[in-house]
Order: sequence, then C-alpha cells, then structure tokens
Amino acid sequence: MNLATYVMRRLLLMAVVVLGVLVITFVVSHVIPADPVGAILGQNAPPDKIADLRRQLGLDKPLSQQFADFMLGVVRGDLGTSLRTGRPVWRDIRQFFPATLELAVAAIILAVVIGLPLGIISAVTRNRWPDHFARLFSIIGVSQPVFWTGLLLLLLLYYRVGLLPGPGRLDITVLPPEPRTGLLLVDSLLSANREAFWNALAHLVMPALVLGYAATATIARISRSGMLDVLLQDYIRTARAKGLTERVVLLRHALRNAIIPTVTIIGLVFGGLLEGAVLTETIFAWPGLGRYITQGYIALDYPAVMGATLYIAVVYSLVNLVVDIGYAALDPRMRV
Repeated sequence: MNLATYVMRRLLLMAVVVLGVLVITFVVSHVIPADPVGAILGQNAPPDKIADLRRQLGLDKPLSQQFADFMLGVVRGDLGTSLRTGRPVWRDIRQFFPATLELAVAAIILAVVIGLPLGIISAVTRNRWPDHFARLFSIIGVSQPVFWTGLLLLLLLYYRVGLLPGPGRLDITVLPPEPRTGLLLVDSLLSANREAFWNALAHLVMPALVLGYAATATIARISRSGMLDVLLQDYIRTARAKGLTERVVLLRHALRNAIIPTVTIIGLVFGGLLEGAVLTETIFAWPGLGRYITQGYIALDYPAVMGATLYIAVVYSLVNLVVDIGYAALDPRMRV
C-alpha cells in the first residue's frame, strides 16, 4: 500500500469517527433530565412563553428531526446559534479557539524541547543520577494536579516575586493589536506592536509551563522507555562493535526507531491540549475553547456544545492523521 492510499483510508476512518462523535454527543446532550428553556427563562416563566421559545429553538420536534436539522446545518456550514451568547457558534469558536491554539502550541513546544532530550538522557544514563532525576521529574509531573501547579506559580511568580504578570492574555493597560488571526503573538508581530508582543508572551509563560510540565513528563517517560528497548537490540551492539562513535549510534541508529512511539504520544498530547484545558484556562482567566464548552454545558447550551464538540473532533482527528502520516514516513511497514 502506497502512502496516498494509506492517507485516503485514514480520511475515511476520520469521517466515521467524527460522525460517531456527533451521534453520541447529540444523544447524550438530549437525554439528560434538564431543560435548556427552563435555564433561559427560569422555572417560574409562563407556560406560553416556554412553549414559544421551545418552538423557536426547534426543541418541540422529535429527536430524529432535530438531529437531521443539525446535520443539514453542518453540511451548510451552520453550527447553530448559541443559547447563551446569542451569536452563531462558528463565530464563538473563531473567537475562543485561537487562545487555546496559542497555549497548546507553546505547551507542546516546551514539552518536546525538554521531554524528548530528558527521556533520551535518562535511558542512556540508566540507573545513574540523571536517570533518577528524570524519573522523579516525570513522576511529579504526571501525578501533580495542574490546578495546584497553576495556583503555586501564581502565588510565587506573580504575587510574591512579581516576575510574571497575572491572569489574562494582556494587561488592561496594553493596547491589543489589530485582530487578524486571533493569535496575540502573531497579530502583534504583524502589527509591529512590540509592547503587546512582549506582554502577551509574558502572560503566556505561566499557563504554558503548567500544561507543558504535565506533557513533558509524559513524553519523557515514553521516550525513555522506547530508547531503552532499542538500546538492547542486536543491531545497536553491532553498530558499536563496528567502532562507530556513541553519538552516531544514538542519533542515527537508535533515536529514529525509538522516537516512533514518542511521535504518537506527542500527537495525542497535542490533540488533548487543543480540546482546551479547562482548569488551566479558568485559573489563568484564559479565554479558550475549554472554558467556552464548560460554560455551555452548565447553561445547557446544546448548539454550543454540539458545534464545539464537532470542531474538536475534526481538529483531534486531523492531528491524529498527521501523526499517522509521520508514523508511516518513519516506519514504512505501517503502511502495509
């Protein structure tokens, strides 16, 4: 099987996954014993007002008809109107997703830059002090709750030391750049707004550290495990017996094979970050997609929940598709 056929099969599977997510989300959101009309108008609203609003929202139709209407809207690019904000859901997603994307990219870059070398060093120095330090670092990162880490950083770096700014994406005294992409760092560079760029970057550091630490620990553990398995293989012993330097053995022969499972983990972690980190976004007042979906669940905002879930499913599936393509490029046997 060539790479193009492999990608087409993955695209078909992605479409099936997205459809399944839509069906499950729709059923779950509509069978829970709660009434979004009551949440909007209040429990003491007149019955005629409740009936009128249910009719306007289409909630008086059978579930099958509601699902068909939603799917027809999706085909047309219409995700509905949020009951909470009163705006089209696609517009809300366009507003909130860039903040999540900016935070996720910063966190995954930090995780890869630190976690991958840490895992490799840990494997090479097995049962020595760098290995013990790396394993302790990873265990703490995996076990430590992100909300505790976030509150601790706010207490130390913002309240006590004043080294970094507090919650939010920008100080209220800083003029935001002209919105073009929604990514403050990119928009600041495009607008040549240096003050906004450095202020946005400073605001990004703490939430990126919180999310990046947990991701770093996961990547370090997986890369260490993969590297240990590869270093015990016969072809590594053969390469060393030929007189190759340790650097060549590690980088050219061991790392390429050891990094395959790590690529999968990086993709899964990045996809999870793109869903929105609710606790981190809440602690740092980060206006991301995770907070938007959570507030939609609380307010029983069905269109917002359905539309944002569909968007996340597509984004997560695309990330996994890229990971699968990278996996197949690194190991051609995966195409068979």
